[in-house]
Amino acid sequence: MKNVILEAKQLNKSFANNGVQNHVINNLDLQIFEGDFTVIMGASGSGKSTLLYNISGMDRPTSGQVIYKDKDITKLNEKKMASLRVNEFGFVFQQVHLVSNLTVLENILVPGYMAGGKKPAEVMKEALALLKDLNVEGTANRLPSQISGGEAQRGAIARAVINHPGVLFADEPTGALNRKNTKDVLKLFSELNAKGQTILMVTHDMKAAIYANRIIYIEDGRVCGELELSPYDEENRKSRETQINAWLNSLQW
Repeated sequence: MKNVILEAKQLNKSFANNGVQNHVINNLDLQIFEGDFTVIMGASGSGKSTLLYNISGMDRPTSGQVIYKDKDITKLNEKKMASLRVNEFGFVFQQVHLVSNLTVLENILVPGYMAGGKKPAEVMKEALALLKDLNVEGTANRLPSQISGGEAQRGAIARAVINHPGVLFADEPTGALNRKNTKDVLKLFSELNAKGQTILMVTHDMKAAIYANRIIYIEDGRVCGELELSPYDEENRKSRETQINAWLNSLQW
């Protein structure tokens, strides 16, 4: 039986617009299991990115609970929430958000140093090892403006996992990449997941979703469907794509 690492209970998120409440997330319940590669899909405006931000502690829900490792993180003050984001969560976005005046290596080192618990030499050793594992060790001393988009996203992934997060959150991480870089980054996610990394990714791209072993479909801020899959296998890519496409069509995606 899988362990629940992250859970949303009766989650609601509303935004006021000219005095009118816009309900983006509506009484949503969701469990994320440890070791899973879960993808959230839905049409534009369905609330998938809002859900990711609220369940990851980057934003606060209007009401409801977010439980991480049996702790209600919605009750944490901002200082404790910031510590949680640094030590327990990793983030990868469509725009890589590397600090422009720091080298790629320095961008990775900063959260490693902020977390504490390790000697600087240990953080350095691990950061260099991550860059090597991601095949971008040659970018270590370059600024983000001096490398390609694919290299920058790999650097951002290294930064996201330097502290061994309990959950790696990704919001459209391949949205700004070309086809080759997209495939390379998704393959990296699959390899990280195979090593035990829990991943929660938002995407609108069915070809990105095939790497997941679980897909959640939301509409109007509610879970409307769920598809369980076996771990990703390149040999079964075509049949997997057909299965997901049929499922999405059944939901009128």
